[in-house]
Amino acid sequence: MGFLDKFKGKDVEQLVDRAKEEAAQHDEDIDAAIDKVADLADKATDGKFTEKIDDAAAKLKEAADRLEDDPKA
Repeated sequence: MGFLDKFKGKDVEQLVDRAKEEAAQHDEDIDAAIDKVADLADKATDGKFTEKIDDAAAKLKEAADRLEDDPKA
């Protein structure tokens, strides 16, 4: 049972809408957090996976941007 399973219909829609609105309002903070985590991961792996970490960070930023572009989608 997932944590959203206890919510029904409109409750889930409201939670998703709220998350999208918050993501749109805090896009710079989200990008900064992604960069910080990527830097920590790169440091923890001694740079062995820099390219993969950078690719993953870019994909996360793209996903956040999609939420920002259309918060009601």
